[in-house]
Amino acid sequence: MKNLINTLKNIWKIDDLRVRILNTLGFILIYRLGSYVVLPGVNSEVLSDANSASANEGIVGLINIFAGGAFSRASIFGLGIMPYISASIVVQLLGMALPYFRKMQMEGESGRKKINQITRFLTVIITVFQCPGYIATQITNKAGVVSDPSMFWWVQSVLILVTGTMFVMWLGEKITDKGIGNGISIIIMIGIIARLPFAFVSEFGSRVSGDGGGLIMLLIEMVLLMLIVVGSIMLVQGTRRIPVQFAKKIVGNKQFGGVRQWIPLKVNAAGVMPIIFAQAIMFIPLTLVGFSQSASMQNFLAPLSNHYGFVYNFIFALLIIVFTYFYTAITVNPNQMAEDMKRNGGFVPGIQPGKKTAEFIDQIMSRITFPGSLFLALIAILPAFAIKLNIQQEFAQFYGGTSLLILVGVVLDTLQQIESHLLNRHYDGLMKTGRIKGRTSASMTAA
Repeated sequence: MKNLINTLKNIWKIDDLRVRILNTLGFILIYRLGSYVVLPGVNSEVLSDANSASANEGIVGLINIFAGGAFSRASIFGLGIMPYISASIVVQLLGMALPYFRKMQMEGESGRKKINQITRFLTVIITVFQCPGYIATQITNKAGVVSDPSMFWWVQSVLILVTGTMFVMWLGEKITDKGIGNGISIIIMIGIIARLPFAFVSEFGSRVSGDGGGLIMLLIEMVLLMLIVVGSIMLVQGTRRIPVQFAKKIVGNKQFGGVRQWIPLKVNAAGVMPIIFAQAIMFIPLTLVGFSQSASMQNFLAPLSNHYGFVYNFIFALLIIVFTYFYTAITVNPNQMAEDMKRNGGFVPGIQPGKKTAEFIDQIMSRITFPGSLFLALIAILPAFAIKLNIQQEFAQFYGGTSLLILVGVVLDTLQQIESHLLNRHYDGLMKTGRIKGRTSASMTAA
């Protein structure tokens, strides 16, 4: 406890770090307050009653998690940061498919600014197309929510939602520039973690009342949750280090190079993207069931409608494994890594530079991606096991899936940045026993 107090004092002593943390908290407060501001003309009480049964199901529940509940409340931040995430994914995929975008990605800071600008424009376009669908399916289709859905109200609501999304995107960029951590990730994390107190209170109430098992069962749940969090941290931080030796050069009386560094290959290089892609695919059968009038098709696809059933989770896990390999293959380029290493005079001991090095790195990635994909799939379906143990649905979502992985990754990144500020000013880090290794920490980075 004394070490924790000393660490907090050290953090407060650093002016730049103190200002960044306060800025981050201020921006987060603005975001949370805005998520409770309802669109003009919307009866929030009627909407809340209408959404009480379906706000946490299907794709609506997924989007509502990332938006911190603003989606189901018809807030001015109703679409949250999701359009920006969609635009970022599209631009990233274009960078792998089109030479023009690939060239911009390799132009350094100037290329990054161009890509950011394109992402912003694409965010506006995506939001404009999503707003009418959001209003039609989540607001106006419920009786009594909007008293006068005139054309003026529609245009007004679309403009407000687009502006709200752009403002949330601006808040994320400001957190990155003036605060601590990655702004977009922190906004998503805050939306997820905002549900935790309510979920815990609901779970506590269910355990202490009736035949819930009492405080003993609640304690067992907490221990299991802690073990799952530890496993998720191992998955996020796990790396396979490849040694790289650099050639020794002597210029005058000075020696350059001749040192050994490491290429850290991540066990889960794909992050949470395989889960997001798999969830998007799994929503397709549900959409077909909703639009189909065929009783045979509805019966055939019925098992896929049960998110906690065996068939759904088995197919879901298989898709995650496939998408993990797919996304790792398009994000990690062994040929580029080998070429950069060769250009800088580096080589893997015992491996011929160039093509042989690329093949060696690709072989290592294939080996470590398999256990990583299995563990990722296991974490993704853990909420289904939690439901089988009679854990409340709201609280079960924190036992795995996208929510848990995002929370773990963002917290590690933020703590790593705080520790870097402390160490740069000759203070002890956050932990006495070792350094915090976030997703971006590496002894050597290779593009």
